[in-house]
Amino acid sequence: MKGAGGKNSWALFLLILAGIVLGGFIGMLAGDTGGLSWLNYGQTFGLSEPVVLNLGIVVITFGLTIKITVASIIGMVLAIIIYRFL
Repeated sequence: MKGAGGKNSWALFLLILAGIVLGGFIGMLAGDTGGLSWLNYGQTFGLSEPVVLNLGIVVITFGLTIKITVASIIGMVLAIIIYRFL
């Protein structure tokens, strides 16, 4: 699956995902420091309680929570910039 510029869009997806994860990790580490605590500022949304579907034989549990922080947005933007230069 190629993008408009002939680049692989899966590579972009993986780079953005890595940027979000690394940014969130850096934000979590910086949350305890005084001057960089703003990196961990963000919003959490999703299902606070998991949804359980009991089918008798199989029990399926659904749950999804997403936390967007300033650091994860910065990581996503840096991933897109890196992708453009590759």
